[in-house]
Amino acid sequence: MRAVLESSREGHVALLRLNRPEARNALSPQLMEELGAELERLDLDPEARCIVIAGSDEVFAAGADIRAMSDRSFAEALHHPTAGFWKQLVAVKTPMVAAVSGWALGGGCELALACDLIVASETAEFGQPEITLGIIPGGGGTQRLARVIGKQRAMELISALEAESLGLVNAVAPKRQWLEQAMELAQTVARRPPIAARLAKQAVIAAEESGLAAGLEAERRLYELAFATEDRVEGMQAFLEKRRPDFKGR
Repeated sequence: MRAVLESSREGHVALLRLNRPEARNALSPQLMEELGAELERLDLDPEARCIVIAGSDEVFAAGADIRAMSDRSFAEALHHPTAGFWKQLVAVKTPMVAAVSGWALGGGCELALACDLIVASETAEFGQPEITLGIIPGGGGTQRLARVIGKQRAMELISALEAESLGLVNAVAPKRQWLEQAMELAQTVARRPPIAARLAKQAVIAAEESGLAAGLEAERRLYELAFATEDRVEGMQAFLEKRRPDFKGR
C-alpha cells in the first residue's frame, strides 16, 4: 500500500502534503491514520516548531472518502477509529498552518479549520456540503466555522476572498504562490521561542472554548509557565543588549 502522505522538512518547519490525487485528497482511513501518526510524532520533536499541512494546486481535500464510508453501519460510525483523528488534531500543541489551494470541502474544510493559521490560494473554496449526502459534519465543521464567521455564512460555500474578509483565512495568495507564502509564515512562527508559541496557542484556544473568567485564569497560568523558561531569559536579555535572540526551546 503506497503512502498517501508526503513529509519533508525545511529547517524547523515540517511540511505534510496530502497525496491522493486520484480521489481529490479525500480523507480516507489510511490518510487520516498516516496524518495523525505523523502529527503526533512531530509534536514530540523539539526541532519541529511549526507544521504546514497542504494539498495540491487543484485541491486541498475534497471531504471524506465517501466510498469508504458508504457501507459503514450506524454502530460502526459510533466506534470507527477515524473518529479519533479529530481528537488527535486538537491535541497537537505545535502551531499548524493550513496551505489551501482549490477545494477544501467537508473534512477538508474541517482539517483547515483545525489548524491555527490558514493561507489560501485565490482559487480556494471552503464549504461543508455534507447535508447533500444525508449527513452533517462530524469533525468540528458546524462548531468551528460558525464561531469564526457566524451562523448564517456558515451555511454557504465561501470563496478565498470572502473567507479573508470574514476572518476565516489569514492571507490570500496568488496562484502558484500559496505554498510559498504558507511556508514563509510558518518560518516566521518557527523563529519565535517554541515554548512561548505553544503556550500562546493554548491561551488563544482557551479564549475560544471558555468564558472570559476561565480564559483569563488559563492565560495567567500559561504566562507564569513562560516566565520559568530559559527562552524568556534569553529573549529579555537579547532585547536589552539589542541583539538577535537565540532560542533553544528550554
